Amino acid sequence: MKRSLAAFVTIFTTMLAPMTSAAETKTILVFGDSLSDGFMLKRSEAYPALLSKKLHNAGLNFQVTNASAAGGTTEGGLERLPPHLKHRIDIFVLELGINDAFRGLSVDEIQNNLQQIIDRVKARNPNSRVVIAGMQLPNYAGDDYVLAFGKMFGELAAKNGAALVPYLLEGVAGDPSLNLPDGIHPNAAGQKILAENVWRVLEAIAREVAVIPSTSEGSRP
Repeated sequence: MKRSLAAFVTIFTTMLAPMTSAAETKTILVFGDSLSDGFMLKRSEAYPALLSKKLHNAGLNFQVTNASAAGGTTEGGLERLPPHLKHRIDIFVLELGINDAFRGLSVDEIQNNLQQIIDRVKARNPNSRVVIAGMQLPNYAGDDYVLAFGKMFGELAAKNGAALVPYLLEGVAGDPSLNLPDGIHPNAAGQKILAENVWRVLEAIAREVAVIPSTSEGSRP
């Protein structure tokens, strides 16, 4: 009888393990500037919160943390990053660089800072999937800098095996009905389109990550 009970417990535990793993909460860290922060909007209206709803509706158990900051730069990102590395990151969404460009930082410097951010995330979370949100500068300055800046995000994605959102503001930039009066930051309607732009890339990755057992990396003090 004891052997039969032990055998039953072993079989039941084996069957339960995949179910427990599938239900495990995974983490997404969105690390960006005012575009991801939801400038002048409620945090619930910014695209990271909208992605959280999409994940839930898709039956995917993820906790989305929006660690974005208005005015954020790549150098500032390096300074803000360490506290977030104390926690596991299953998917890392990186959206930085446009403010550096507005300030005239060289493309090489921007790219180097972004690479350092990715390297530090991967050092603590080797299995983390990276999603890079691409940006473009306005066409009014169609020079070598503008072209190099636009290409940089794809180059970073290729180098790091990361997924690329080609242009975060696709369908939003330049449309007054989708932006705040400043003409730069998306309004609530514009944020919905940003969520769709990211979701087209994120959904497949989230479905893959959802069924992979988590490891303990990134959770060290």
